[in-house]
Amino acid sequence: MNALLEIKDLHANVEGKEILKGVSLTIPPGEIHAIMGPNGSGKSTLSYTLMGHPKYQITSGDILLDGKSILDASTDERARLGIFLCFQYPTSIPGVTVTNFLRTVLKNIRGEDVPVKQFRKELKEGMEYLQMREDFARRYVNDGFSGGEKKRHEILQMALMKPKLAVLDEVDSGLDIDALRIIASGIEGLREENRSMLVITHYQRILDYLTLDKVHVFMDGKIQTSGGKELVEKLEKDGYDWVMKEGTKA
Repeated sequence: MNALLEIKDLHANVEGKEILKGVSLTIPPGEIHAIMGPNGSGKSTLSYTLMGHPKYQITSGDILLDGKSILDASTDERARLGIFLCFQYPTSIPGVTVTNFLRTVLKNIRGEDVPVKQFRKELKEGMEYLQMREDFARRYVNDGFSGGEKKRHEILQMALMKPKLAVLDEVDSGLDIDALRIIASGIEGLREENRSMLVITHYQRILDYLTLDKVHVFMDGKIQTSGGKELVEKLEKDGYDWVMKEGTKA
């Protein structure tokens, strides 16, 4: 099976400091992979680099989506190619309603205006799916939102945009138990045979709700070891110290 995402020996700098030190990762279509690792290991840097943030300079290696390099693609081009990034700390946009924001997003992704009736139908279905109140659509984007509301809005964007690759950067950050369950259920329900997901997290709790195909441990700027869901349990029990001692394993 061809890879949907293939990262080849990726090195990247932030403000002149090397953060990614040779990341290699392959995700086939339809699979959910998780990346776990301690603070400062480079996990979020990887997510921003995949999305093409200009602050993150790639010095060597390659990123392929559907077998084609995207290194020269801008952030908006990568979004139109089908990459979606769920932010750890979503930005508020006072004065812009959720409805207007999402309709503009869809216009840019699809390359044309979405008819009002169709958009309202898609928005209503997405909000019901994520157990969101009807008045949520009239609020300003992330302005005064709780942690759970911010993350539901991120997953709502994903549901409407229908990306090929969803990169979820600490989507479980700051969530209570109920919000975590809803978000995780939303992610799992958006799984499709042609959509891949990369879930970046510190903790086991969200992974308990997901059907994972592979787990990767990220330390010192690269993937040190990979395995199945049993790896999550070992990390929860023993921490990360053993990973560097045992060395890199595929």
